Amino acid sequence: MSEKKQRSGMEKKGGLAIENIGNGAMLIISFGTILLLWSLISSISGIGSIIVGPAIVLKALIRNLENGKLLTNIYVSLIRVFGGFGLGVLVSIPIAFLLGWYKLFRAIVEPWIQFFRTIPPIALIPLVIVIFGIGTSAKIAIIFFAVFLVMVITIYQGIKNVDPTLIKAARVLDAKDKDIFFDIIVPASFPYILVGIRLGLATALTTLIAAELTGSSQGLGNMIQDAALYFKMDEVILGIITIGVIGFVLDKVVLFLERKLTGWQEVHNR
Repeated sequence: MSEKKQRSGMEKKGGLAIENIGNGAMLIISFGTILLLWSLISSISGIGSIIVGPAIVLKALIRNLENGKLLTNIYVSLIRVFGGFGLGVLVSIPIAFLLGWYKLFRAIVEPWIQFFRTIPPIALIPLVIVIFGIGTSAKIAIIFFAVFLVMVITIYQGIKNVDPTLIKAARVLDAKDKDIFFDIIVPASFPYILVGIRLGLATALTTLIAAELTGSSQGLGNMIQDAALYFKMDEVILGIITIGVIGFVLDKVVLFLERKLTGWQEVHNR
């Protein structure tokens, strides 16, 4: 029996090792394929001046690292992203729970959330500039608006999906509303909060360019806009790739936290 278990364990380890090697190889193949396609497209006459090749973008990366502009732009943009995102998290979680828990609050507030959800953040830029000016608060306000709507809808949906049988069983056992809320609703909604955080973070990054349209001299969005104005396509592509890399890394961090915090719900299959 112990020999069988040992063999099974070795097979599992072998399977995991092969899987890891396979994933690593697939990642290299994926990046290699994209680089090859990118190089081929950039070599086409007429297109190469717009979609510049990887080597030119690499030179732009080194140049912007040496003069410090890229790191400054990343720092400024991250302050705006985390400012709007953090504010969105703080406001959306209690609002989502109020929506899920109180019918009167839901009847009054939900129609407005659904109404504002259809408005693109870029449409609010003139209004935001008039209210907040063109400083950092204006960028944070735009990002907050987008993050809040995405997160509140996601978390509220999670609260709605809590199994009513659990609530009924708790009531049969004379549990009070406070106990049902903190012992059933909050733990059952926690995975949806993490999903909302993940979506909110992605939304904050995708809204960054729109937020920096409110007028700025620094930031990745500003870097892309300025570079496009002077047809510096290497810096345009560099800015786009930088935002993508930041989003990729942050998403992996949230996924890691999700696996650690919600392992009891078997969310490992990614």
